[in-house]
Amino acid sequence: MENQSNKQASIPINGMTCAACVSHVEGALSSIDGIVGTSVNLATNRALIRMDTDISTSLIQETISNAGYQVGTETRMIRIEGMTCSACVSHVEAALTTVSGITNSSVNLATGNASVEFVPGLLNIDDLQNSVAQSGYKANITDLDGYNLRENYPDRTDHTKHLQSRLIFSIIGSLLIFMVSFELFPWVTYLKTIPAYKLSIWAIATPIQFWTGWMFYSSGIKALKHGSPNMHTLVALGTSVAYGYSSFIVALSFVSPQLLLLSGLNDDLFFGTAAIIITLVIFGRYLESRSLSRTSEAIRQLIQMQPTTANIETNGQEIRVSIDRLKIDDLIIIKPGDGIPADGEIVEGNSSVDESMISGESLPVDKSKGDPVYAASLNHNGYFKFRATEVGSNTVLSNIIRLVEEAQASKAPIQRIADKVAAYFVPAVGIVALIAFISWMILGPDPQITVATLVLVSVLIIACPCALGLATPTAIIVGIGKAAQNGILIHSAEALETLHKIDYLVLDKTGTITEGKPSLTDIIPAPDHDYSSDYILSIAASAEKYSEHPLAQSVLQAAADHGIVIDQADSFESFQGLGVKAYINAKTICVGNAAMMDSQDINIKHMYKNEQNLGHSGKTPIYVSENSTCLGLIGIADTARPSSLHAVAALANMGLEIEIATGDTSATAQSIANEVGISAVRSGLLPADKVKAIKELQSQGRIVAMVGDGVNDAAALAQADVGIA
Repeated sequence: MENQSNKQASIPINGMTCAACVSHVEGALSSIDGIVGTSVNLATNRALIRMDTDISTSLIQETISNAGYQVGTETRMIRIEGMTCSACVSHVEAALTTVSGITNSSVNLATGNASVEFVPGLLNIDDLQNSVAQSGYKANITDLDGYNLRENYPDRTDHTKHLQSRLIFSIIGSLLIFMVSFELFPWVTYLKTIPAYKLSIWAIATPIQFWTGWMFYSSGIKALKHGSPNMHTLVALGTSVAYGYSSFIVALSFVSPQLLLLSGLNDDLFFGTAAIIITLVIFGRYLESRSLSRTSEAIRQLIQMQPTTANIETNGQEIRVSIDRLKIDDLIIIKPGDGIPADGEIVEGNSSVDESMISGESLPVDKSKGDPVYAASLNHNGYFKFRATEVGSNTVLSNIIRLVEEAQASKAPIQRIADKVAAYFVPAVGIVALIAFISWMILGPDPQITVATLVLVSVLIIACPCALGLATPTAIIVGIGKAAQNGILIHSAEALETLHKIDYLVLDKTGTITEGKPSLTDIIPAPDHDYSSDYILSIAASAEKYSEHPLAQSVLQAAADHGIVIDQADSFESFQGLGVKAYINAKTICVGNAAMMDSQDINIKHMYKNEQNLGHSGKTPIYVSENSTCLGLIGIADTARPSSLHAVAALANMGLEIEIATGDTSATAQSIANEVGISAVRSGLLPADKVKAIKELQSQGRIVAMVGDGVNDAAALAQADVGIA
């Protein structure tokens, strides 16, 4: 009979190809002390193991690796609540490394997330949560196989407002105490003669200490109990000593003023010191909370692009469901203006789809049966049905977000050093403060208790609002204020610190070097007809007047810029993916691509070379015909910003190497690169490709800055040493 105390786990094994591999893996696992049974399944690439004792994950990985195979791992992001400073990061990472099943972890203070690499089957979620809880924090996770985008990036607005209200109260109270303590006004001298003076100061200081400053107690004391003191511990201890000493003086002065006089204690109160320190540190936390609420704004923009519901066809009926209920092979109906809820393949209908969040390309992509569509892209004016191929956490959108998370969770070596220093800093300050207190109690002048207490408070308080609490937020305020005056928004001091070191600059094309929207660039009249450019533009604009396609809007904008009058069409017809046809002033006008002209039996052979030239220049060619006669070609493109040429030249003069990385075609990218003076070009890149390109540069020792639009480039921006959006 099987021992009921045995533990059972199913772990993934990579690299198995045949039945012989199965026996090799089973033999390797059986050699580990503590494993009492193994069963390896080649079809599922998993090994079922039974253990009568806990076995380290590293031992299992090493044994399987020595046999020529690998234990499969997965990476997930989990939220960690309660972190306040760099010391917290090292405490949480230390707690995670003790959990069986976790092979690697990296905690990010800015996002409040931990990236956890683990072996499925060996990791117990309860163990993970308990370990983090014992270190004084909370791991907010219910299922490592789930991936709720909206829950992973909650809105911090309420938390920021909560801090703001406490800060305002603390500022008002601290100013009152400060004015009285330092006798800034003549009437304060009289106020000090009133018996209830000290009691009134105590009444103001108490809510500041325990309401405004409660976060320092809830976080700092809990961390101290678990042997991992943090910056909040210092604030709580320092201000509590100052508050406690002052409260004792107030109580003694009311109970027995003579005893206070005989004790030799100084009757000075330190409520102001405690209140001002709490105010300053809360101010730093408020600034930090505002910063954190914007840290993942790009990700939240991506999440908001994805609809929360979808229309699916079931047994011939259309029903609306939550996207959480979507399954692979569901038939999803997309109407004009709808957001696309999953990845899939069109099975019926056609339309044009805005996929800028995937490729960065501003022009919509024409879609018809058999073409792929992606979650969070936006349908324009067509109607189609598609079959879901990826849903939930497996869509391209989710993968982009996961890339951003992983890049944010990674750390530079200097950051890891800072985390280690912070972990030792807090207990070191506590020891120094205690030594100073004892020394002054023994060697200090009378009244010794007062002097020693002042020294104790001074050491603790001086350490509290250091770079992590006050100096950094203050410096950021000044720096951000100056930059904002020049139209630059700075996310963090680390970005500034790294920016001056960069030697390689990667530029997105669309919306960065270019305007980010299509505009008319060329009008080429047919060589065998005498038509003016204005006439061709007027004919095209009149036909496109009722079209909603972005290319049509660029034609209409060009006509408006040239002051051209647009005629009224007697009839209008749109052909999805081809163009438009209109009847104007007894003439049949067609505006569209070459396929549109072919469908209307219009001869365009004499314009082929012009079409190819436009295409090689990265421009979209559009034919214009009148009564079956081709009048000429219109070229439309996303043009370079007027300032791009000078900006690129200035950056190159700084010694930076520059390249373009874009999701657009090679011809378009190369055309823009030539126009602005950039020689290095990478085209046709998806978000993951851009991340890979930046990692490749970083592996060569380059310090890379990425400039992009902050949405589809979010992953690359996060991976770069400095991201500029």
